[in-house]
Amino acid sequence: MVLCVGEILVDMIGAKTAYGVCFERRAGGAPFNVACAVKKLGGQARFYGCVGDDAVGDFLIDFAASRGLDGRSIARDYARNTTMAFVELDDAGERSFCFYRKNTADAHLPHIPDEQIRRADIIHIGSLMLSESHGVEYAVTLAERAHRLAKRVSFDVNYRGDVFGSADGALAAYKAVLEIADIIKLSEDEVSIFTEEYVEKSLRDKLVVISLGAHGSEWRYNRRKSIVPTVKVAPVDTTGAGDAFFGGVLVKLDGVHNCEYSDEILDAALAFGNACGALTTLGRGAIDALPDIDDIARVLAARK
Repeated sequence: MVLCVGEILVDMIGAKTAYGVCFERRAGGAPFNVACAVKKLGGQARFYGCVGDDAVGDFLIDFAASRGLDGRSIARDYARNTTMAFVELDDAGERSFCFYRKNTADAHLPHIPDEQIRRADIIHIGSLMLSESHGVEYAVTLAERAHRLAKRVSFDVNYRGDVFGSADGALAAYKAVLEIADIIKLSEDEVSIFTEEYVEKSLRDKLVVISLGAHGSEWRYNRRKSIVPTVKVAPVDTTGAGDAFFGGVLVKLDGVHNCEYSDEILDAALAFGNACGALTTLGRGAIDALPDIDDIARVLAARK
């Protein structure tokens, strides 16, 4: 099982109309997107997050239940509102974000019982909580608990400049989690922002997965690496494509321990994730457009 922890929020996706820009409400938040992808692809997933006591929070809890995730793992914060992200798309479907996130609920996360950690194989941690000092403490404590129970820790860098203010500030917050994580996911841009320090370390003791957009993805592990090409598509909306990609990768790595990370297993996991991410861009929203396993199988079969 993949146990995902972190931000759950609403993506308000903008579209130009004759009357101006109209925003459509969609469920989102990187680790929540990953949990939904794992579930859609036939894997086992559980999600822990926090929403406010408001209509948006009601929507997200109901949405999680509709996707087969246990809404009881999503806490209610009665003093804070649910986080929102306003998303605007350019002509190529690429998105820009503006977060409504000042003392909102997503970083005030519930305690996870040891029993739930024991049931998981991978503990996947989102990054927005690291913008708060208590969030850094929560993430590090959770990762340490996971390691004590012999679980792997996955971390998605998912850097957002308007949340952290600067790359230097973000790196200071991220450092403790980057050092303890077993699986790290970055975008191509994040490799350059955060320098090669942690990526090069991966050649010794971590699995690093790098999404390369239209060029596919790359894995680096134990002084080995490989670039895996992706499926060619005409994107409509790239929101959540990286989360869909990584959800696909984690589905394939769930139950496969690092001592078994052969080139063939890692290449197959990234090929599967690439197809999942690419097909997600053909619809709007991070979750509603997720493909199912049969869609991915057809795409991968057509490439052979």
